[in-house]
Amino acid sequence: MKSKIIVTGGAGYIGSHTVIELINAGYEPILVDNFSNSFPFMLDQLEEILGRKVTFYECDCGESEFETVFQKEGKIDGVIHFAAYKAVGESVANPMKYYKNNVGSLINLLGLMEKYEVKNLVFSSSCTVYGEPDKLPVKEDTPSQPANSPYGNTKQICEEIINDLVNSKAPMKAILLRYFNPIGAHNSGLIGELPIGTPNNLIPFITQTAAGIREQITVFGGDYNTIDGTCIRDYIHVVDLAKAHVKAMAYSAKQTSDSFSDVFNLGVGLGSTVLEVINAFEKSTGEKLNYKIGPRRAGDVEKIYADASKSLALLDWKTEISLEESLKDAWNWQVNLKKYEHLFK
Repeated sequence: MKSKIIVTGGAGYIGSHTVIELINAGYEPILVDNFSNSFPFMLDQLEEILGRKVTFYECDCGESEFETVFQKEGKIDGVIHFAAYKAVGESVANPMKYYKNNVGSLINLLGLMEKYEVKNLVFSSSCTVYGEPDKLPVKEDTPSQPANSPYGNTKQICEEIINDLVNSKAPMKAILLRYFNPIGAHNSGLIGELPIGTPNNLIPFITQTAAGIREQITVFGGDYNTIDGTCIRDYIHVVDLAKAHVKAMAYSAKQTSDSFSDVFNLGVGLGSTVLEVINAFEKSTGEKLNYKIGPRRAGDVEKIYADASKSLALLDWKTEISLEESLKDAWNWQVNLKKYEHLFK
């Protein structure tokens, strides 16, 4: 019998790609999503890629209705918890929305896992827990600085809650994945990043500008202490990222201790500036972009990229897809979206 894995936020950007990789690896994912930052038609897209139906529940992980999933599905072997709000700028403007959702949903999930004796958790964390690091690249034992945004603070708080639970000797095996900047899309062009409203992340803003949906890209800050004055990030293809979650679940399951936690960076290990990404997009797709340099954005870290050597050593995981290929996949998804516009308008 296949291991059942609940995937919260399973219709979202990273969640949907992880569902594919779970099925490819022989797991049976149980998708949970409330469509607060995703679209129902993504389930149809997933089923087209997979050639089969997926099990799905529409509910909020922070509400009592979430328990229905555990009641109906019987033995659950693990949970991959993606469901969270994730826009840095929005979290600065509306912090209580982020604390209530991101922290509240985790607390509800942990209570249900304890009640239904589900021991394996893979938690979607973020490099934002490091704040503005003193040294680069950041390693898992790099001291966390005060978070630059409420979003980053929610991830720090959630990590602390999980570790406190494990330290209490509760039967919980948790893998905390701190990932850097997910980009790209499935090579079928059927699923990818689809933000609601104006994008908060660079790549969908780039692809929407190239498609004529946005008039111009504003690069937030041109006076940082970097090679061209723009922020540096570590951009990782979403399929590489999805595969890491499958490896993490397998790693958790094989731990012999009942109470266990570990943390892993997921990144390429190289930083690219915003302007380097814009230039790489133009080169790899042949599309020209209209952009301007604007003021800095509240909550942004100047530069950050990963040391992911621990993930290679213990999870047997590393990135395989280049920045240029990632940008091509993102553009392919954007172009294909025209076919599906009627489904999410």
